Amino acid sequence: MHRVDLNCDMGESFGVWKMGVDEQILPYITSANLACGFHAGDPATMRKSVVRALEHGIGIGAHPGLPDLAGFGRRNMDITPRDAYDMVVYQIGALYGFVRSEGGVLQHVKPHGALYNMAAKSARLSEAIAEAVYKVDPTLILFGLSGSELVKAGEAIGLRTAHEVFADRTYQQDGTLTPRSQADALITDEDTSVQQVLRMVKEGKVTSRQGADISIQADTVCLHGDGAHALEFARKIRSLLEQSEVAVQAVSH
Repeated sequence: MHRVDLNCDMGESFGVWKMGVDEQILPYITSANLACGFHAGDPATMRKSVVRALEHGIGIGAHPGLPDLAGFGRRNMDITPRDAYDMVVYQIGALYGFVRSEGGVLQHVKPHGALYNMAAKSARLSEAIAEAVYKVDPTLILFGLSGSELVKAGEAIGLRTAHEVFADRTYQQDGTLTPRSQADALITDEDTSVQQVLRMVKEGKVTSRQGADISIQADTVCLHGDGAHALEFARKIRSLLEQSEVAVQAVSH
C-alpha cells in the first residue's frame, strides 16, 4: 500500500494580522509546519499553534524562513551559509521551546519560501541548513523539495529526510517549482490539484509546464494554508487519497 504525509504551512498570523484557516484545516492533515517569527508568526501564535496541533495529534515541524516579514519570506536575500545556519538554529530553538513546554516532541524542520527554494538549488546553503538541524537534534526529519540539494544534504549528514511535493504548484522540467512570479505557478482548480497529487503519490510522476513527465518521490504533500481554496483542497485530497487506498499518516509514524 502507498503511504503519504499531508503537511500544511501554518501559524502564519502575526499580531492583529490573520492568515489562513488553521483550525479548520487541522483535521485533514498529518503534519504542521509552524512559522517561527522571521517570515511570519509571533510568540502567542506559536504557542497557540502548538497547542492546537497537539490536540489533533499532528506532527509538528519548525518552518524557519528569511527575516522578511514584509515580503512573507518569499523574496531572495543574499545570505551566506553561516547566515543560514544561524537563522535555522535560532528559529528551531524558538519553536522547540514551545513544543517542549506543552509536552510535545518536535518532528521535523521544513525551510520556508525563498530559503527553501534557494536551498533546493544550492548545495552550500543546503549543507548549512542540514548541519543546523542535525546539531540541534539529529532525530529531526528534514523536509525538502523532492530530489533537491536540501534532501541530498540531509541524507549526507545522517538525517532522516522526507521528499516533498506540492499539491497547488506547477513544476519545471528540472524538477523545481515554477517561480511565483510567473502566472502559471499556482494550480487553482481543485480537480487538477487532486489528480496531480494522486499521480505523484501512486506513480511517482508529474507533468512539467514544458509538457514532459518527470520522476518525483512523494513522501509528504504540501497543502498551502494561505490559499483561497486551502480547506477545500485539504478535504478533497484527504478523501480521495483514502478512497484510493493510500495510507495518510505523519512521516514519523
